[in-house]
Amino acid sequence: MTVVTAKVAGVERVAATTPPSQGGIPPVSVAALHLAGAEEIHVLGGVQAVAALALGTETIEPVDIIAGPGNAYVAEAKRQLFGEVGIDLFAGPTEVLIIADDSADPWVVAVDLLSQAEHGPESPAILITTSERVGKAAIDWIDRLLVDLPTAPVASLAWRDHGAVHLVDTLDQAYEVADTYASEHVQVLTERPREALDRLRHYGALFLGENTCVSFGDKVIGTNHVLPTRGAARYTGGLWVGKYLRTVTYQEIRDADSSAALGELCGRMSRLENFEGHARSGDIRAARFDTAGIPWLPAPGTS
Repeated sequence: MTVVTAKVAGVERVAATTPPSQGGIPPVSVAALHLAGAEEIHVLGGVQAVAALALGTETIEPVDIIAGPGNAYVAEAKRQLFGEVGIDLFAGPTEVLIIADDSADPWVVAVDLLSQAEHGPESPAILITTSERVGKAAIDWIDRLLVDLPTAPVASLAWRDHGAVHLVDTLDQAYEVADTYASEHVQVLTERPREALDRLRHYGALFLGENTCVSFGDKVIGTNHVLPTRGAARYTGGLWVGKYLRTVTYQEIRDADSSAALGELCGRMSRLENFEGHARSGDIRAARFDTAGIPWLPAPGTS
């Protein structure tokens, strides 16, 4: 999801890293990176991968931007190196927030919350519901599911320390509470899930209806899943082609009269702001035909 996005944007050199698996080369990850179009693949992970890409090593040339998710240490490494290199966004632990009304299946709610809680012990799993019945039943199902979930040692900690259930009176209130979280993933399990498209403002990605779960976004659905966390959805979206593109401008005034008119304006504005050097740069354009009235300018034909 990071390599393909970069290649579509026209990035000429994509250097990808993937951590070793059980001390060896991870064939699935390497194959995926190769098929996606990476020019370089390094079996390297964690903060050392971020540092190698940002600063360079004897065998790895430094890059201009680092993109992709990681654990808390990777996120901190990217934050500290921002400025030395560009980054896509600052990402923390995976988050899931579910909005549910009385039509939601509590078992589905519980399964979907735990599917993201297993990412790490600091992953928030939040339920906002208008139904007390759904809320209580979902909590009960979570306790039952954790009994034999293979990733329970991680998911149970996430649920214990970062799980929450909010009971609200209306869906309007549910949307308001959800926007205060600005969660990475917002799953909408209501009778009219598409209503959320018009009501929600702050989120990384929406998953509408019971047919659409966050795990699909993680693995198979196709949209980019490098998304903002820790409230960053208030000011940024997820990774997209534009993250690899720069907006540049150029200026050219080809008409001398227009340059002179702008020079006069530039001189006046700059002196109001006490920037005499700027003013003089405008003055010499304004004075192309007449130096009179500009005391600091030399007379025509002199230097």
